This record gives sequence, structure tokens and C-alpha cells, in this order.
Amino acid sequence: MAILMQDDGFREDDWAGQVVPLAEAGAVDVLGIDLDPGEDLAELAPHLGRIALIRIRFGAFNDGRGFTVARRLRAMGYTGRLRAAGPVLADQYAMARRAGFDEIELAPQIAARQPEDQWLARADWRAGDHQARLRG
Repeated sequence: MAILMQDDGFREDDWAGQVVPLAEAGAVDVLGIDLDPGEDLAELAPHLGRIALIRIRFGAFNDGRGFTVARRLRAMGYTGRLRAAGPVLADQYAMARRAGFDEIELAPQIAARQPEDQWLARADWRAGDHQARLRG
């Protein structure tokens, strides 16, 4: 079972709905979508209002495309739950939150290697936001 990291720490995954690939986004009863960073967001755009969860899969620790996808989805008006899944590091938590993610889905082995206290040390994601300080 996956572990979620949110601003208040680790918790069990509470998503009970189905999560399907983007190709199935047109299905009437679909509320959750799995998205790879290279997929065409234009295909997803007409469905954003009825999707409750979008899980963006990261392929590697050093693949930052998922952050860009999250930012683009928020700019497109997506207000639902946005989840990063895959190899994401505790050091990337603040960046993930600023990009628009609500939570990180961790495999148990990643949570064991990077315990909750390491994630919580970065949970004040609004602090140290250089761009926000420059904007005033």
C-alpha cells in the first residue's frame, strides 16, 4: 500500500476510486487519471471539471517534467487533487507543493529510506520561496 505525504506528514492513501490511463479519460464514470509527463494535456482539458484526482507519474528522481505538468494543469484551471507518484525525494517536496501538487505518493521502501521527519522538515513550502519574495 502506498503512503501519502501531505503537509502534516505521512498518512495512508484514502483514495477509493479508480485511477485509469489518460486514454480512458472520456469514460463517464472515471474520477481519477494516471498521467505520464510526456502526454498531451490538450486531450485531458475537456475533462478537467469532472476529474477528482490526477496522479502524475515520475519516472526517476531527476526527471522534473512532472513539476511542469502540475503547473500547467493548475494554469488550465484544474482544482482537483493533484498527486505526484514515483521516485520523488524529500528535498523536492517544497518544489512539488509550489508547482501545484497536493500530495506525494510514496512507495513504502522510499518512506523507510526517507522517514517522515525528513519530509516534514520541508513541509513549510511557502518559506524560502525566492520568487514570491521578489514579487513582494
